[in-house]
Amino acid sequence: MRAPALPAGADWVAGLSIAGLLLPEAVAYAGIAGLPPQAGVMALFAGLLAYGLLGSSRFAIVSSTSSAAAVLAAAMASVLHVSEAQRHLMGVAMVLMAGVIFALAGLARLGAVSQFIAKPVLRGFALGLALTIVVKQLPVAVGVHPQHSDFLRYAWDLLGRWRQWNPQGLAMMLAALLVLRLLGRWKAVPGALLVIAAGIALDALGYCGLWGIKAVGSLALGGSRPEVPDLALADWLRAGQLAMALALILYAESYSSIRSLALRHGDAVSPNRDLLALGAANALSALFQGMPVGAGYSASSANEVAGARSKAAGLIACAVVGLLVWQLLPWMERIPEPLLAAIVIHAVAHTLNPAVVRPYFAWKRDRFVVLAAFVAVILLGVLDGLLLAIAVSIAMLLKRFAEPRVSWLGQLAQSRDYVDTARHPEAVAVPGLLIARPEAPLFFGNADAIFAAIRERVDAVSGQKDEKNEKDGAGLRAVVLSLEESPDLDGTSLEALAEFAAQMQRQGLPLVLARTKDAVRELLARVQPPGLQTSAYAAWSVDDAVRPWLRAQAPAPGASSAQAQGGAKTQLADAACDEEHGKG
Repeated sequence: MRAPALPAGADWVAGLSIAGLLLPEAVAYAGIAGLPPQAGVMALFAGLLAYGLLGSSRFAIVSSTSSAAAVLAAAMASVLHVSEAQRHLMGVAMVLMAGVIFALAGLARLGAVSQFIAKPVLRGFALGLALTIVVKQLPVAVGVHPQHSDFLRYAWDLLGRWRQWNPQGLAMMLAALLVLRLLGRWKAVPGALLVIAAGIALDALGYCGLWGIKAVGSLALGGSRPEVPDLALADWLRAGQLAMALALILYAESYSSIRSLALRHGDAVSPNRDLLALGAANALSALFQGMPVGAGYSASSANEVAGARSKAAGLIACAVVGLLVWQLLPWMERIPEPLLAAIVIHAVAHTLNPAVVRPYFAWKRDRFVVLAAFVAVILLGVLDGLLLAIAVSIAMLLKRFAEPRVSWLGQLAQSRDYVDTARHPEAVAVPGLLIARPEAPLFFGNADAIFAAIRERVDAVSGQKDEKNEKDGAGLRAVVLSLEESPDLDGTSLEALAEFAAQMQRQGLPLVLARTKDAVRELLARVQPPGLQTSAYAAWSVDDAVRPWLRAQAPAPGASSAQAQGGAKTQLADAACDEEHGKG
């Protein structure tokens, strides 16, 4: 096996740069989750180490994130009627269960699970979450703590107490935000670390005490040891339920960051391997009573901009953070709280931008889903809002699929193309044929409704309810069903298709399936529904299905048109079978 390459000089620079960003953020995110500062630090060590050894992305930085901290805080708040110590143990259990979920998903090769959350949901959720985080960081700076937890009453209570605000704390936070914004122009400069150093100096000189500004307080890292929470089975089951939502948002955020950076540089992605790496990182963090971790976009993109070339940058950052904690732990306890609030607000500022959801309104697509996700987070809270937003997106998808939308196809002149006649008036319907195309995959939610719509059109076109058609000998002679949107059929769809074929057979109308996928062909060959012969799905394209009918309809020399039409039904299936074997 080839020995791993030594870190490049760029990796050393990137590792040193992001270490100054990650350490203050880890302490700040612990405050969002309502956990002691050391929970964020231990999570930082676990994420950097585990993903650096097991992950696939060379840019991803796995650490505590603002969204994970907010979701964990909401999940812990939903555990009622327990002591604070028990609630903290439940939070650790959620992180551990999230790690187990990641590991099981990786072993089951469920790397595409992040697609379960639509991007409009993520955009609306992230916007609402960023606004919630910003508003809930203000009391940290101004020294006022509202009694309510829901967003609207929390914000109203905060504004109502404006006379009690600490102006010095607010000024410190605003000044820190300005400095972070200015230093953000130079990505290699650890702006957060410089701001923290200035704040520690102010506290050491006694200014923070004079201004009534609190510091972080004790960081008890020395007593951290591996430990599994001692909980009852019912508590573990409850933690597992809440961990599902935590794992879902963590992986959606992480995979989005990993994939975006990989596409930018032409790197390959390995979602199943990353699931295992995230599982190990969260499990390790939980064992040391840490927070949940994921590949946040801000830290990962900062690592990329700083010039990282390999995963060694994350491991170097881990070593540098360890050195800082080892040498500067007593000084870190002097970090003023308004500076942590400024670091959090600066970290989520890129998300707090309505422009990220503007395209959905310009495209007139998924606007309701975006608004539902945003409003749900504001009104219901982080956890319930996320779950409702996911439910809304799935309901909208099912509604779109369940609608019995069927296109009726006609032929474009001088071509073999068949298109929707409603959208293309120049397309001509083939005389004696009804060509139907369901516009959504057939499944249990729409199969009966779609075939009912086709039967209604068949009855209208066939002339069974029109005496004029019967007298003129006109009407429908065969039905072509294009299944290009259906890669497979479930049991309900198969039964509905078989019932429709049998009904067409009773009406004396041949049914031909066009653009049938291989999986559907194999299924029909195995089931052999009554009324649907093998020749019925022999055609690969709509043109393949129609041409035998046109040949069968053409009158032979000396034959009358009525005779040609009378023999067309029996010739259609034979001609389609010949088409399958190349005889046509």
